[in-house]
Amino acid sequence: MPKIKAAKKPKAVAKSEDPKVAAPSRELAEIWQAMQNLESKHVAEKRKILSMSEISLILDTYDDIFSKFDPRPYSQRGLSEDLLAELKRGCRDKPSGQIELTFLVPSAVKDPQRELLLEKRLASHFEKHYELIKREIWKVKKTGGVMVFVGTFLGTIVAIAGTLLDPTFASTFALVFLEPASWFLMWEGLSKIFEGWQAYKPDLEFYQRMTESKISFLPY
Repeated sequence: MPKIKAAKKPKAVAKSEDPKVAAPSRELAEIWQAMQNLESKHVAEKRKILSMSEISLILDTYDDIFSKFDPRPYSQRGLSEDLLAELKRGCRDKPSGQIELTFLVPSAVKDPQRELLLEKRLASHFEKHYELIKREIWKVKKTGGVMVFVGTFLGTIVAIAGTLLDPTFASTFALVFLEPASWFLMWEGLSKIFEGWQAYKPDLEFYQRMTESKISFLPY
């Protein structure tokens, strides 16, 4: 009886990788990795810029610097209240030294000529308000000085009248009225000179520092 040979199992044939399919996959992976590296580099550069400046603000457009309700050209437009609030907060966080104010602007909209105009407009705004606040402080101190002078003058009259005039009802009534008035004017005047202007001090210091600040625009 003849022996029956068992059928041999077919050998598994390794599937060859189709080069037409594999090549695009590798290319996509390389492109993805390059994009990731570029994004990481971009973020690192932005962080480096932010760390270099004491106050850094990111803008979408140059219009973010100004009030959106003011239609006038850049040379006349008022600054945004949000911008001023951020600058004041930044100054409080940086209590000493020169302020370096950096605006980060998208590369697509960056315009050096317009930035020169904006730098002049910002410097003009800070200088103008610094002078206005100094003028208000001078007015307060001047008013205090006038009050002290009038109070001293009335006090002198009271002292002289009290020694020279006869103590009649009219003279006594006048002296009783003028004496507290002289003291009130002197004390109130001194209060204005030494304390009354202190309410302007935070804004005075803020605008003084901003007039001395260094303004620059950098792309991101």
